[in-house]
Amino acid sequence: MNLVNNLRNVILEEQFKINYIKNKLGIINYIDISHFDNNKIIIKYKEGNILVGGENLVVSKLTKDEILIEGSIEKIEFR
Repeated sequence: MNLVNNLRNVILEEQFKINYIKNKLGIINYIDISHFDNNKIIIKYKEGNILVGGENLVVSKLTKDEILIEGSIEKIEFR
């Protein structure tokens, strides 16, 4: 049964994931965007919130379950 669940997670990608590479932050399977401006973005996920702080923050990709934030990211806080 674990094999089936692991395969299902890979195919459907239901797990919350966050990836950071060179001032690009990708978040998969978030719930909501609570706040958004040039200096601060707050993303709600199942276990709390993520605060992304910086300068010139923009959302370059947005779907119902995936967001890509770009800009001068100075901090990422889990709340």
